[in-house]
Amino acid sequence: MIVGNWMQRQPMTIASDLLVSEAKRLISEHKLQALPVVDGDGRLRGLVTRANLLRLGHFVLRTQSPDEFAFFVNRLRVRDVMLRNPATMKVDDSMEECLRRGRELGVGQFPVMDGKAVVGIISANEIFQLAAHCVGAWEKRNGLTLAPLTLGPGVLGRIADVAEAAGAVLQAIYPLARHQKDEGGDEKSVILRFHAPDQAGVVAALERAGFPVAESSKTDTAALAA
Repeated sequence: MIVGNWMQRQPMTIASDLLVSEAKRLISEHKLQALPVVDGDGRLRGLVTRANLLRLGHFVLRTQSPDEFAFFVNRLRVRDVMLRNPATMKVDDSMEECLRRGRELGVGQFPVMDGKAVVGIISANEIFQLAAHCVGAWEKRNGLTLAPLTLGPGVLGRIADVAEAAGAVLQAIYPLARHQKDEGGDEKSVILRFHAPDQAGVVAALERAGFPVAESSKTDTAALAA
């Protein structure tokens, strides 16, 4: 999975000489998390985020100073408050790399670059959408998580064989790494997403085969239709 397939394409951008009050209005009206700052030469100059602009606006309102408010509305420019040289992702970077860098840097949104051009933006919203697809949040399907186990050659294949023999039509199977600081850091939980008329039968078959089930669930059809 690459960033280019999940990013917001052709994002709204702003110039560095735009009033901060106008940038705040654009972010609020369009329900954006961030605006890349791009000047006439097309190069990325900075980034302004919803959180930073809201904090700034609240600070000005709290001061109750007419001069501060007038300066904020009529004179303060994006270039005065933007994050310069923001961290970016490339359009062909992997989503795994995006998640890793976001965690390392404490960043919730990245402009996405193709060469020197801003071609998209990826934020926590897109990452949420990716997570929702991975767990099948939008689909009617069964799901279960196996208790942590050590994966070796053929283990995932055996799990799949047992589940399918019990009537499961597998949609996804993937290991979930545990934090290295956890006890048994080499173990991984295994998540299965599947269709089956008898989920309890699949659970029982896995447990008889030596794969204890930590949790299981079934998508609520009524909730999907709501």
